[in-house]
Amino acid sequence: MKILPVEQGSVDWAIARSGIPTASEFDNLVTPKFEARDGVMPKTYLAKKLAEAWTGGPLVEFNTFDMDQGTILQDEAIPWFELTLGQSVERVGLVTTDDGRIGCSPDGLLGDHGGLEIKCPAIHTHIKYLLDGGLPKDYAAQVHGAMFVTGRRWWKFLSYRRHFPALLFHVERDEAIQERLREALDNILAEFDAAMKTLEALNGGPPKRFTRTTPIPTALNDENDSIP
Repeated sequence: MKILPVEQGSVDWAIARSGIPTASEFDNLVTPKFEARDGVMPKTYLAKKLAEAWTGGPLVEFNTFDMDQGTILQDEAIPWFELTLGQSVERVGLVTTDDGRIGCSPDGLLGDHGGLEIKCPAIHTHIKYLLDGGLPKDYAAQVHGAMFVTGRRWWKFLSYRRHFPALLFHVERDEAIQERLREALDNILAEFDAAMKTLEALNGGPPKRFTRTTPIPTALNDENDSIP
């Protein structure tokens, strides 16, 4: 895997992840049971990735109050995790496969073999997670997708809210799930390449993009881990 030293949420991070499938979006490709999606959702996602690649940057999106609140609480959740479990969290920006075509943005890496995903949801959602127990199905593709990108063996999922018990769940790597993700990602990358060639033919050549005055930081290779 490769680690790009960009701050999550920054302009450089948004540009670096543009045009590539990322783990937080894998639910556009597979269901919570890791069955391949068909119909409108994957087609719309493909069009979004093509638009990002064509323009060289992210599409405009707006943060909601819940997203802002989640960011604030996440700054509390990592220290809580480190204090409670006695384990340090390595904060990283964007992580990609060696070829740079698939990415994820973990909330942290744990040791040489693990990772961390934190959610700070609305209170009623957090209560639902607590009552259900386990890994919420809405984040199954993201958590297992992060293991796909990083090649790591396990992941911790944390749902955190002030004044409530935390939900902390350990997820082991599942090779059957990894294979289903691989098939879905191979498919969308093949479709992406074919569609980009079609767009370039219609355009009479590649798109003209803006030129950055400063380069995106170079990725750092992690020699201890490999893509699955």
